[in-house]
Amino acid sequence: MPEKPLVIDSLTFKYKTRPELALEDVSLELKQGELLLIAGSSGCGKTTLARCINGLIPRSYRGERSGKVLLHGREVADMPIPEMAQVVGTLLQDPERQIVASNVFNEIAFGPENLGLPRGEIISRVDQALSRLKLEYLRERETFNLSGGEKQKVALAGVLTMNPSILLLDEPLASLDPASAHEALEVFRSLADEGKTVILVEHRVEDAIEAKPDRLLYMEEGRIKYLGPITDLPKEIDHTQVKLPAPWVVRRVKAQGATVKEPPKPPVQERGDPLVVFEDVSFRYDSDLPFILENVNLKIFPGDLIAVLGPNGAGKSTLVKHAIGLLKPTSGRVLVEGQDTRKLSVAQIARTLGYVFQSPTHMLYAPTVQEELEFGPKNLAYDPMLIPKFVNESLSTVNLNGFAEYPPLGLSFGQQKRTTIAAVLAMRSKILIMDEPTAGQDFANYTHFMNTMCDVSEDAQSVLSANFAATLFITHDLDLAVTYANRALLFGDRRIIADGKPQDVLKDEELLLKYRVRPTSLLRLNLSLLPQTGRFLPAESLAAYAP
Repeated sequence: MPEKPLVIDSLTFKYKTRPELALEDVSLELKQGELLLIAGSSGCGKTTLARCINGLIPRSYRGERSGKVLLHGREVADMPIPEMAQVVGTLLQDPERQIVASNVFNEIAFGPENLGLPRGEIISRVDQALSRLKLEYLRERETFNLSGGEKQKVALAGVLTMNPSILLLDEPLASLDPASAHEALEVFRSLADEGKTVILVEHRVEDAIEAKPDRLLYMEEGRIKYLGPITDLPKEIDHTQVKLPAPWVVRRVKAQGATVKEPPKPPVQERGDPLVVFEDVSFRYDSDLPFILENVNLKIFPGDLIAVLGPNGAGKSTLVKHAIGLLKPTSGRVLVEGQDTRKLSVAQIARTLGYVFQSPTHMLYAPTVQEELEFGPKNLAYDPMLIPKFVNESLSTVNLNGFAEYPPLGLSFGQQKRTTIAAVLAMRSKILIMDEPTAGQDFANYTHFMNTMCDVSEDAQSVLSANFAATLFITHDLDLAVTYANRALLFGDRRIIADGKPQDVLKDEELLLKYRVRPTSLLRLNLSLLPQTGRFLPAESLAAYAP
């Protein structure tokens, strides 16, 4: 009888640099063809468990380990790295850290080439991976010019060409538009059905259960809290820590008999003069290339909280890079507070617009988080007496108190992302622009910083209303738009498709699906209860209205 693909027995681990246990007495077995979903809040041990499975512990991360991790009956610590790489294929959380080649074909072929496979076999594997993930159109593209979601798909294709028996996927949905995420989940399920053992580490539990995982592993403080089927909400799972289907949350809140404090009604928007104006903006990187933006017209007003939705590679990031002056229109113009961006430097625009990049590694450079957050205010010549206050408030907002002296690039991907948000918050620009602010964030953390910034549940003045005239966030998390935005903008086909109140833009399911935005259970529940509520609410608040 063949050995099981993965057996973990009494695994305990403590990092050399930390006093607490990262994993404590973890035991589980996976069968061939099983799909396991691992969930839990940041710091619960998910990533450490993944590192123990793919051999990064004990090779790259030092500490004290006891117990066993067996791959097909062999201890992972004893296996040579090249051999182990063919057994466990790992997709990293941040594709920027995984992509090494300059073009897509070479990137996907990189693994098989290092195995010394014949050229015909390499090409066959690349073509199969491209076909499976519907990426043939990217075959000859440069990796540098891909969107974050496209990079994630290419990195996954590179893992598939290695033909591992175990797939370890760390937040594979983080940068994908909803339709791409759905397609990826179908691929994961089909790979398991074909005999692969698939381990899916994911914060987006509601999305991940579409892959029909055989079991759910839920962790808290380094221990297994629940391991079993997921047909409903197990009592062991805290619904405030992970993102779950809205009906499950409503049932839990009703069963607990909790009185949910309803969010205050949003203030009436006083639009005034626009802060940013796009006038017939078209853009392409080169005269030989197709346009990415065509005749875009947009105005951003004081009080706007705009969610920008749309498919991977549609040009959403290109749109906002025009607002901050990183890109200049091929035709048309962009005005920031009445001034043409062609006549302004990026530094001048930074006083009005603060931009959080999609990938933290594009922003972070300083030796400590403290210095990272001080950089912007110092360069904007703010009063030195005020800078510590700005830094401390920003750290508190994103739940990073105590991390001021940590090196940013030594933090987890989610913590890095929150550091970049804090760095822009500390600059106190008039408009805050965030590209995928919740990527790599657990539900509890992103709810904390979005509530603090947008004030959906507290009477106190929010960070945004206190320090920013408007904010705009690009997101594939539709529930972020449902819960926090007062204006939704659907982008596709190089232009703005729809722009208005979320309850108006998001009610057209046919239009959403056309542009790869899949309605969520929270959106559907909000739309059904809208005659009673008059506005969109978080799932917990809907418990007061749901039958």
